[in-house]
Amino acid sequence: MGKKTKYPNYATGSVEINGQNVATAKKNKNNTVSSSYSMNDTEQDIYSGIQTNLATSLQDLFSISDEKQDQWKEQLDSYRQSGIKDIENIYTPMETALKNDIASRFGNFDNSIFMDNLNNITENKSQAVADLSESLLQKQDELYNTELANRMNYISLLSGLNTAMNNNMLSYMQLANANSNSGNSYNANAYQASLYNPYANTINAIANLGNTALSFVNPMSSIISNTAKTTTKT
Repeated sequence: MGKKTKYPNYATGSVEINGQNVATAKKNKNNTVSSSYSMNDTEQDIYSGIQTNLATSLQDLFSISDEKQDQWKEQLDSYRQSGIKDIENIYTPMETALKNDIASRFGNFDNSIFMDNLNNITENKSQAVADLSESLLQKQDELYNTELANRMNYISLLSGLNTAMNNNMLSYMQLANANSNSGNSYNANAYQASLYNPYANTINAIANLGNTALSFVNPMSSIISNTAKTTTKT
């Protein structure tokens, strides 16, 4: 019987792209199996940048910096000044024209009809200013909501890139594991075949020995048969 074949070592698996090993599956010293992905420098920079910016963006999601608040204040002041200018351009000429008309006709402002019209213009002007103040508050909310939406979109983009890179690495590691499994399957089959061959050789040897014994017996039978024939004739 042949010598028993030693069971083969664990077959590692790997994935190469353009000659570069990007993923590996191997057995560790403590008999655990691990898979790893090797990033190049560019991938490492991108991955680290995504992780850093994602963490910072989540941490500061609802925090408004002084710089951003000053920027909003400038925008609101510009919006307010533009609104006041528009109001003045609309109502001031109306007030001036009505006052001149009253003065040219009556020399004073005692006429109730004209005064009522003037008061209406003044009230409309005051209401326009109040509406502008309300609009400024809405504008402030709009700036905040727009900023928050932009931040959420940025976080979503970073999260999508992070997920895509992780899935890509996982796919390569799974492929390395599949390559390792294929190698181990081949080694196991080869091992089983090596165990079978010694037994097969032994059986063949025994069969051949039996054939030799039969060949040895057959000549003796022939001699005995011839002797018997000679004795009968005598």
